[in-house]
Amino acid sequence: MTEFTLIFRLNDIADFKPSPEQMQERMSWLAGIAAQNKLADKGNTLLPTSGSAKTVKAVNVVIDGPYTEIKEFIVGYVIVKAEDIDEAVAMAKENPIFKIGGSVEVREILKRD
Repeated sequence: MTEFTLIFRLNDIADFKPSPEQMQERMSWLAGIAAQNKLADKGNTLLPTSGSAKTVKAVNVVIDGPYTEIKEFIVGYVIVKAEDIDEAVAMAKENPIFKIGGSVEVREILKRD
């Protein structure tokens, strides 16, 4: 099995604080993957709020936030195990983030051993 990172993006900072029902839906999605023994890492939430992130650029330039120049911002990730990227995409398609206008980027992990 290959590992893939599912990277979650949102367009609106207001969607970062989900309702209890939305949290339950997300946890159910994650539990479904874990029940198939395809959850490699439950991942983490990445805070998109002011003061919680900086971006370091060339020539020692440091700017506030991870998203000052992009429309979407990353809010978290999980790592799943799948036979191929199509299976990982199928898992991503079931995530409830799409109900609030978010997206999921699926990236294969190249492990360094």
